[in-house]
Amino acid sequence: MTTSSTDPAGATPAGSAPDPCEAELLTRVLSALVREDVVGLRTRSTLVHRPDGDWLRLTAPEGDALLLPVGEDGYQCAYAARSPLLVRESDGRELTSYDNVLDALRALADPEDRDGFDAFTEECRQTLATMRLHAATRQDVAGLLTARHGEDPARWKGLRAGTAYDALAARLDHPVYPTARGRSGLTEDQLRSYAPEFHPQFALRWIALPRDAVSLTGTLPPLWPTPATLGLPEVERTHVALPVHPLTVGAPLDEALRSTNLAGGALLADTAHLDVVPTLSMRTVATTADPSLHLKLPLATSTLGLRNKRCIKPGTLVDGAAGQRLLEAVVAREPRFRDSVLHADETTYAHAGHELLAVLCRRHPAGLDDSVIVPMAALLAAAPDGRPVIDHLADRFHAGDPLALLDACLTLLFDWQTTLFGYGIALESHQQNISLVLRPGSLRLLFKDNDGPRVNSARLDAVLPGPWGFDDPRTFAPDDTPVADLFATVTVHLCAGAYAFGLARQGRAPLPVLLGLVRDRLAEAVGRLGGEAGDVLRARVLDAPELPVKAMVSAGTLLSKQRSGAADINKHYTTGPNYLLPRGCSA
Repeated sequence: MTTSSTDPAGATPAGSAPDPCEAELLTRVLSALVREDVVGLRTRSTLVHRPDGDWLRLTAPEGDALLLPVGEDGYQCAYAARSPLLVRESDGRELTSYDNVLDALRALADPEDRDGFDAFTEECRQTLATMRLHAATRQDVAGLLTARHGEDPARWKGLRAGTAYDALAARLDHPVYPTARGRSGLTEDQLRSYAPEFHPQFALRWIALPRDAVSLTGTLPPLWPTPATLGLPEVERTHVALPVHPLTVGAPLDEALRSTNLAGGALLADTAHLDVVPTLSMRTVATTADPSLHLKLPLATSTLGLRNKRCIKPGTLVDGAAGQRLLEAVVAREPRFRDSVLHADETTYAHAGHELLAVLCRRHPAGLDDSVIVPMAALLAAAPDGRPVIDHLADRFHAGDPLALLDACLTLLFDWQTTLFGYGIALESHQQNISLVLRPGSLRLLFKDNDGPRVNSARLDAVLPGPWGFDDPRTFAPDDTPVADLFATVTVHLCAGAYAFGLARQGRAPLPVLLGLVRDRLAEAVGRLGGEAGDVLRARVLDAPELPVKAMVSAGTLLSKQRSGAADINKHYTTGPNYLLPRGCSA
């Protein structure tokens, strides 16, 4: 990026777009595209200074230019969009809708990438519709949550209330992905009936499959229905029942049965059975009869990118159980975490050899009925009274100080995650997969979803030799690079940096104070770790001039895997400034 003081054709931001939802969405989209350097927005642009602020000027091949108003950011990118528009330099035309902006950028893309821009435009359309729906229903849902769980979110106790926090978190934007609130192909009625932000309750559908076609690991829970319970007594002895999300019934399920040659032997029960409430992931549902039991079910939709499908590949079930065994082995060697870091049990699962014919039975630890269990993703979300959830929790558990709550969380989180790094392990434990377990005077962390880690095989084998039984060959690497990248992009960016920048935006403390807290707690944990592993984290995270940053839009929608080179769309990176460095030292 070069710098100029040229005035960009006299263009000035048009102010807020008529639709505040679209203005918010477009600003986030433009910021993500700059961060991921889509069509060279970050590296091929000239930084232009003018009285109203900075602009990026991107010259098109035919000589015209696009102008984007930006401001200093620092969270994973030096600059972010400060107004929801692009300006065409040749005629001064202001592009203030996502479709016009993406159409202008699409014209600059390689021809074989343009279908990705079309797909992303559709993502934006669906997301905007969802954002408008969220805005229109906020008061109704707030009333529903209050009626079911009480006035004070800091007293929503037990696993049953966890889905209420999920409803709040689902109405908050993802820290990185700009269209995270959209779900491909779902109508408004389907969202209202099955999406977590509406806190609905519904019954599952069930399909009876021949026993020899179903691979079962573990023991199914007592509430599991038999075919006879579902009105299929004729196959009671020969078939086993698998749950099916209502949104999967129909064409997606029919195609799955055809492709596995099970259409002739499968029986779909006419009657729905077992009431559930969706969690933040939507495809995972909590059973109302036993809130400690969650069922992860495949969905024929995508979130966080067109290629990020909500199905369940059988191998990920294997990997979740393998990850759990690995973490249990670490805890056995690190007993100080036995009571402070809790893990859901993910060793029971079944599948019929297809990504839409599968289920994970996730069991949460016992003894949590008197605790407040809040997913990290909900901390910055608006509670029913409009205040952030973290403020309510701070009022009850930390004398009204949200920084004290964040401090306690980061201290334990970094201690655990750096300890794992010492074994060569980094988890895909983002905000959705970690919950705070709070009681007066006590904070614990609850982890789930153990598939998708990255492991330095040499470091792990030196202390805990395998085999560990992971199905995904991408799990293991010969060095620390993918492990450190995952640590930075998930533990640091999503579970620490996002709260520093978020709380600063909410006016809870100055940004330097919050970033200093993150750096201090991480530095303390790295210091406790010591040794070669500590040196790696210090060099690659604490003192690195830049940090890896997820390029989720590029890998998830805009580019094919062949074009992006992404072996894993959730672990495809660009780079951004290291906000943990002392001020003025970041690249």
